[in-house]
Amino acid sequence: MTFAGDGGATAAAAQFTSSYRVKFKRDEFLRLVEVARPERIYHRKRMHFFAYDGFVMYTFECTDDDFRVPIHHAIEFSNMAWAE
Repeated sequence: MTFAGDGGATAAAAQFTSSYRVKFKRDEFLRLVEVARPERIYHRKRMHFFAYDGFVMYTFECTDDDFRVPIHHAIEFSNMAWAE
């Protein structure tokens, strides 16, 4: 299945990511980042998060300086499933 443009890719990714979240302490989250190798990490208020293995992985214990990948500052985070 192929999608045109970034919007299609975003919608396709949303289909494969559940709304379940998994919380980590700082050290475990940093180890998970090494294993998962996300292309980007999102930041909203105190939370850093990324999608991996069908879940949203997150922590409240990191700072932007803890990561080598780009940090995208979000204006909103919801744990509800994506719908158009």
